[in-house]
Parts: sequence; C-alpha cells; structure tokens
Amino acid sequence: MTDPTSEIEALAEDLQAVVGALVRRMRAASPDRELSLSQVSVLKRLDREGPTTVAELARADKIRHQSVAATVAVLAERELLCRTADPADQRRKVLEITPAGRALLDERREAGSGRLATLLAEHLTDAEQRQLTESLGLLHRLLE
Repeated sequence: MTDPTSEIEALAEDLQAVVGALVRRMRAASPDRELSLSQVSVLKRLDREGPTTVAELARADKIRHQSVAATVAVLAERELLCRTADPADQRRKVLEITPAGRALLDERREAGSGRLATLLAEHLTDAEQRQLTESLGLLHRLLE
C-alpha cells in the first residue's frame, strides 16, 4: 500500500519542477531578460491594479518592504515606473508604471503568449488542450 503523504509530496515536487521549467523556458524567450521575476511582477501589478506605494506592494506580495524598495529603485532608474508625491501625504511616494514600462510588458506578453501558444499547438492534441484548460481552474484555486 502506498503512503498518501509521500504521493502528495511527490505531486508537489513534480508540479514545482514543471512550473519552474516552464517559467524558465518562457523567460528565455522574453525580449528583455535583464529584468528579474520580481521586477516584472511589480510592473505587472502596477499595470493591472494601478498606482500604489512600496508598502502596499510589499503587503500584497507578502515580502519585505526593503526588497520591494530595491526592486522599485531599479525600475525607476530604467524609467519603467515613476514615483510621485502622494497628494494626501507628501511623505509617501506613489508608484505608477510609465509608457515605457507598459510597452515592455506588452512586448513580453506578446512574445510569451505567442511562444506558449505555439508550444501548445505543436505538442498537445485538442483533447490534451481541453484537459489543460480544465486543470487551470485547479491551479487558480491553489493561488487563492
């Protein structure tokens, strides 16, 4: 009889390995490989959710304020986001993605989704593509 704990641990390891490999493959096809995953994550959040502060980004991603501040500094230096004083509290800085940051994200999305769509079409049957579509719901639940 197999141990259910070891089966779920094996599943977790396999899932982590596959997702990691997929992320690395997609990142290798990215037009700008100089950005770290955390830098891209900050840009995506600003693009998706609008202007925010370093503290709010740190809370949302459950990471240290100092880590986000370092990431933001690099993005600001590259002019992919800008910092402006909060009108309600001049001590706080509000972060906003710049047109250059948005263009970079658009370029990455097009390259990434195009490459992934090609891989899906070339390597998976129609039935497997439907199965993967159904599995995405489960992966979304893991993120909740």
